[in-house]
Amino acid sequence: MIQQREFPDWNNLYQERQVETMPWYNPDIDADLEQALIELKIDSGTVLDLGTGPGTQAIALAKKGFRVTGTDISEAAITQADSKAKEEGLDISFIQDDIFKSRLDQEFDFVFDRGCFHVFHPDLRQDYVRIVHSLIKPKGYLFLKCFSHLETREGGPYRFTPEEIKQIFGDRFHVISIHETVYQGTLDPLPKALFSILQRI
Repeated sequence: MIQQREFPDWNNLYQERQVETMPWYNPDIDADLEQALIELKIDSGTVLDLGTGPGTQAIALAKKGFRVTGTDISEAAITQADSKAKEEGLDISFIQDDIFKSRLDQEFDFVFDRGCFHVFHPDLRQDYVRIVHSLIKPKGYLFLKCFSHLETREGGPYRFTPEEIKQIFGDRFHVISIHETVYQGTLDPLPKALFSILQRI
């Protein structure tokens, strides 16, 4: 039996705290995502930044020429991200959206999830896989970053082994690679993470 983890009210969090102080804040493109895009020779197309939060990854991807949609359950996060993108003259579609009741009606070349999946209760994981699969074009990719089973600090997201990722996603995605990495952000030491490249079957 997996112990249920507690998470904040995301909207209140983004209203009450400076985004630069949040554990996952990283103003640059995620290093693992950048490496994956180079390896797969992906330099254009449509992207969904799922759980975009402060919008840093959506903004970084837009600057690279991708057509980006960023979604988050927090209206406050979306408002802040949209404002930041407009300041930089970027055309990004930021939408307040709950992945389990998603109003999105398009397929993307790839989805980047840097911290959404690993906060969901285990009972919701197969719903997540089904819905995200439906948002990705055939042969498109899900780039998934989540906490690793090697992370030992108290609290925070659920942890995963590579075998669990394969088991959860294997019916609908071809697992290209899973590697141990870290979450670039404001914590010291940086949390241990898994970065998975999953291709839609």
